[in-house]
Order: sequence, then C-alpha cells, then structure tokens
Amino acid sequence: MKQLTFHNRDIQSLDTPSSETQSSNTLFRTVKAITLSALLAAPLTIIPTVDADAAGLLKPVNSNLPELSIREHHINVVMENSYAVTSVEQVFHNPNNQPLEAIYSFPVPDKAAVGEFTYWIDGQPVTGEVVEKQRARNIYQQEKQAGREAALVEQDSYKTFDISVTPVKANSDVRIKLVYIQPAHVDSGIGRYLYPLEDGGVDEQKNAFWSRKEVVDEKFSFNMKVRSGYPIDSVRLPQHSGAQIQQISNSEWQISINNQAASLSQGAADQSQSNMQNDDHQTQSVPNSSTQSIATGQPAATLDEDILVYWRHAEGLPGGLDMVTYKEASDKAGTFMLTLTPGDDLAPVQGNRDWIFVLDVSGSMQGKYSTLVDGVRQGLAKLPSGDRFRIVLFNDRTEDFSQGFQPVSKATVGSLLNKLEQYPPNRGTNLYGGIAEGLKDLDADRSTAMILVTDGVANVGVTEKKRFLELLGKNDIRLFTFVMGNSANRPLLNGMTEASNGFAISVSNADDIVGQLMLATSKLNHQALRDVEIHFEGGRVTDLTPEQIGSVYRGEQLTVMGHYRKPGPVKVTLTGTAGAEQRSYTTEITLPEQNQLNPELNRLWAFASIENLQNQIDYLGDGSDGRSDDSSEQQPSEVQDARQAITDLALQYDLVTDYTSMLVVRDKVFQQQNISRDNTARVQKEQQARKQRAKQPATSNRADNQQPMFDQNHSRATLGGGSSGGSGAIGHWVLLIIGSLLLIHYRNRRRENDSDS
Repeated sequence: MKQLTFHNRDIQSLDTPSSETQSSNTLFRTVKAITLSALLAAPLTIIPTVDADAAGLLKPVNSNLPELSIREHHINVVMENSYAVTSVEQVFHNPNNQPLEAIYSFPVPDKAAVGEFTYWIDGQPVTGEVVEKQRARNIYQQEKQAGREAALVEQDSYKTFDISVTPVKANSDVRIKLVYIQPAHVDSGIGRYLYPLEDGGVDEQKNAFWSRKEVVDEKFSFNMKVRSGYPIDSVRLPQHSGAQIQQISNSEWQISINNQAASLSQGAADQSQSNMQNDDHQTQSVPNSSTQSIATGQPAATLDEDILVYWRHAEGLPGGLDMVTYKEASDKAGTFMLTLTPGDDLAPVQGNRDWIFVLDVSGSMQGKYSTLVDGVRQGLAKLPSGDRFRIVLFNDRTEDFSQGFQPVSKATVGSLLNKLEQYPPNRGTNLYGGIAEGLKDLDADRSTAMILVTDGVANVGVTEKKRFLELLGKNDIRLFTFVMGNSANRPLLNGMTEASNGFAISVSNADDIVGQLMLATSKLNHQALRDVEIHFEGGRVTDLTPEQIGSVYRGEQLTVMGHYRKPGPVKVTLTGTAGAEQRSYTTEITLPEQNQLNPELNRLWAFASIENLQNQIDYLGDGSDGRSDDSSEQQPSEVQDARQAITDLALQYDLVTDYTSMLVVRDKVFQQQNISRDNTARVQKEQQARKQRAKQPATSNRADNQQPMFDQNHSRATLGGGSSGGSGAIGHWVLLIIGSLLLIHYRNRRRENDSDS
C-alpha cells in the first residue's frame, strides 16, 4: 500500500407510484420533496490556496512557530467483492527546533468503518487498539505530558476523523497509516468511489480558530484497483484528466495519479520510493532527523479537491444476487453480504402536480441567494400550464411568500420572482419551521411536490433529529435528498429520507453533476418497489441489517448483511409492492462451511449494526441528536442501552465511532493499561486475506445462477433506457433547478478564486 508524508505543525494542546393506488372511496395524496441539502456549503477550490475548505493539518492561527508540513500523501484503494478497502499513509515533518503535536483532520467518508491505524515508533509500526473515547483521551494526554509517543483517532460526530500525533520531534518526520472499509456504491450500472478531501466548511467555530495546511510538499499518489465479477467498459475521473487509466482485463482496471514536486532531488525521491514500496509490509523505517527537508516551489498537490472515480458496467447484464461470505470454522457463526440487483421492471409514472418551493433565506445564504432565485426562476419557467405553485420562505421565521397556490403563468411567475430577488437574506435558520409551513394547506384532490432548497444548517427552533422524523411521519411525504459536501449533516438528511421512504444522492464538487441529475430523474420518473422485506428459510440466519428496508428505486442495489450458523442451502425471498401490484422474487443460495477470504465483512456488519442502533437513538431522542459524548442519567433507558450496545460492538470489532477511539502507545503502555492487542491480530488477518485475494483473478460472486432471482428478460437498469421523458412524475425541469444552482455556484467560486489570486 502507498504511504503519505506530512510535516508537523505547532498545535499546543416519486416516486409516487405506489402512493397512487386508489380504493373506490379514497384518493391518496403523495407529497414528494426533493431536497438540495447543504448546497453551496462546500466551495469549489480550483487553485492551490490555503483556506478552511480542505482536509489537512490544523494549526492555531496565533502560532508564531513555522507550520508542520505534509511531506507525502498516498492513497491505495482496492474495490472488490462489493466493498472497498482504502489505505491512507502520510508523513509529517517538523521544521522547528522543538517537538510539537500534529492534528490531521480528514472528512468522514459515507458509511466508512475505520478499522486500522498505525503509527511508527522508533521506526517500527504499532497498530492502534480501540478504547472507549474518554479513556483513550486520558491515556493520550498522559503520554503526551510525559513526552512519550502516542497517537489517537477520534470521530468528530459525522464530520471528520481527527488524528492526533505527539510528539513530532524537532527537525524530523513521523509516519502514520489509516485504513477504512466501506460498501461499494453502484447505481444504474455506474459505480462511484469518492476519496473526500474538501472539508465542507460548516463547522464555523472550528474554522474560525484553526487554519489548515492542505499542501503536500513532495509526493502525492492515488492508486486504485477496480476488480469486478461483471464486465466494465469504461472508467472516468471527472476532475483528474491526467490520471493514468489502464484496463487489465474486461473486469479489472487500474487508476493512478502520481505527483511529485518539481524541485524534489533525485536522492530524496529514491529514498521516498524505497519507503513506499510495499503495501502491507510495515518493516521499513521513515526518514530520521538526519533527513534533509526539501524546499520546493510548486507543491506536489493540494488537499482541497475530492478524488472521484466512476466505472461503468457493460449494458445488458441480467439482474441477480451476489454473495460474499466469511466463516472461520464449523463451530463459529459465519457472516454474509448479499447484494441484490433487480432487473429493470419498474414502470414509468405520469401526472401533474402542485409545486411547493420551500426556500432558505437565512443569513447563511448570503452570497448564494441570487443563485437560488435564478434556479427557481428557471424551474418555474418549465412548469406546464394548469400546474400551480407556492413559495414558502424561512429564516428564523416562516412566510407564505406567494400567499397560497398561484397559477403557472408568465406574468404571475415574473411578478413573484422579481419581488423574491429583493428579499434580503438574514437571521438564523429554522429548517423545521420551513418544512412544517410547506406542509400546510395541501389540496387533497391534487398531487403535490415539495422542493426544499437550503444549505442544511438548522440552528433556530427545533433542531433535534427526532422531531424532524416525527414531522415526516405525520405526513404522506417522500423526501428526495441531494447531500452536497463532505460536511453536510448526513445523519439528519439521510434519516429524513429513510423515514419518508425517499432516497438520497450524494454530490461532490468533483462529480459529473449532469450524471447525478440523470440518476435522480430516472428514479423520480419510475415506480419504486415499496414496503420491501427479505426472508430467509434455512441457515439459522440472524442479526440482519438493515432492520427495515423501506423502498428500492430504479437502478438501486440492495445490500443485506447478517450471520448464519447452519451452512447449506437457504431459500431467499424478496417481497414488495410496485404501484398496486404485489411482487415476490425467490432464489436458493448455498452458505459455505468455511471461507476465510473476506474477514472485513465482520467489521462491515458491525458498522451497519451500529448505524441501526444510532437510528434507534435518533428516533427516541436524547436532547443532543444522539451524538453527545457525555452520558446522562436523564436519558431514556432505551437510549442508554443503545449507546452501550454501540460501544460494545465497537470494542468487539475494533471500530472508531462517536463513543470509541483508536489509540496507539508503546507496547509496555498497552500492557500497563491492560489493553489487549485484539485489533493487531485482526489487522494481520485482514492483510493476509488481501494478499491472497490479490493473487486471484477477479471472479463473479453471483449466487443465483441455478435459479435466477429476477426475470432474466429484464436486464439491469441503465441511464441509456427509459429514463427520459419530461412528462414523468418529476421531469428534467426540476433537476434544472439543481443544475443551475450548482453550475452558477461553481462559476461564482471560480471568479472569487481568480480575483483572490
């Protein structure tokens, strides 16, 4: 795996389809909401400037000492078997004549489970162990005050992994490695992997106090292998046209980005390459205090732009069920991951609607407001005659700006939008109040769509996640969310979509925006499979996650994990409703007696189970959005039990969570603190399995060949077929709002950066 080098800094301590089912006496109203959430919250940085919008070392703005630097940064990714393993290695350098502490802040990738952190002490790698959060902090501080080597990885809620390292000795380097795993994301035949670097800029208090060093001085590399059991016909990196892309076979591709500072001497380059050669061999030493720090002009890279990789599967692939398993011995339970990819058998939907625009006019929207109005203007211009629209505004108060529903006409739209342009954004953000106002006075005789446009910062009135979920539960509403930026409040936004049986699409500044909008259009214009359940007969299957599935939209894959205690044949049945039709899909799989090639499945299952428990906390509510470090006797017993269960799972499976951290200290300190080296053993097992997998060709994991689960006359959904049509449930015009908002924002950021430079 590759490694990264850092220098230290001075840190002192619509689908409505099913909803349109009617009985003879009842008309069901479906309210659909498309949320462009946290839009504009993550500014697009195009030039290598140093601001607070990127991953990087943190330093107090008042420090007088020279900053620590990031000497090298290397990423190694392997995407295979329905999940990705990402390894990030870095080296910090301290140019000062006194030892310092380094803190590196890294955006939390979606559904990423951190299972390995290594810190090199005296040139030797030491793997971290998971400890309860407060205890880990206490031990780290004790070692820091004693001047001994220690490192700590903490999760800052849903925002970042904060990596602390002490001490970075005077005029020397330290090396660290972070490894995380996450499920693969494939939608309508398009795979998507994001390596997040943009911070997102929503934590204003943190950004006001700290400055960031996001420059990699000497060497930067990104290497990714995509190994699939199905043919891949193309790979694309939208923002990195210089990446080297190599096709190894019809199902395996290699992507590489390698940047080196122009003035890096050959000797230093050779030394660096020697240190970075081996992926999982951790015996090489890092440069010591005699290694000369190299002054370079142009840096090797800036950590201010996400790296995004798409891969496209060949068309015409049949629907199917893929299975990956891990089972050590006959007397232990096995773990399985099932990935279900239905055929394209969800019909298009039609219909005209009322449209409710719920717009954020809080002070945080200053600088974004003209973009918002322009997008709404373009969207309204696309509405067909006969439709109606309504505009609701919110900051710390709410206002029915349009005074109820208005007919779509050029004169009406023009008059209201001209007034809207003059509205001054100010005050706080009462997101809850805005949504509640938008749900008032709905017409039972007309279908209604809600479009919520906000930067996602709820800071006035109701902010507790439980209340948002309760509000959605009281209304017939589907919330479709575009989650913009790495610091967007994904727990809140994803929770709302799940509660409303909607869907969320994450959007990065590195994305092909048009492609993301096409994916959303395809889903909104087709039926969804609702009230989905999965059943197992045989295998003594337990501990399923997710506990509730909800809806599956066109092109989506469904991933289910669980444990089994009886190897052999198992009948799997998936049921759901599409429109008024009840559907059932069945197959038979065989769970193996033993399979030791995918030990990472244990961590993935545990992390998914932790997400289920956190959702329970969010629904119950604990007054802190379920994410406080401090336990309280005032919390419901169910909340305390769920938090303890999360902690127990994290300790058992060695995961960094809101309640646990990963600690690295010297071996004798682990012994003194009675901390067993369970994670060290687990990491060794995972590394060995990765080496074994690398020696094998990419093969299919399809488990339903003998009895296909889905109708083979319907191939998998792709964007090439059936996703067009402006007369569908929600046509392209709605997405033009989002497209115009994003594109105009990008242009504005480019102008700002150009003027700054």
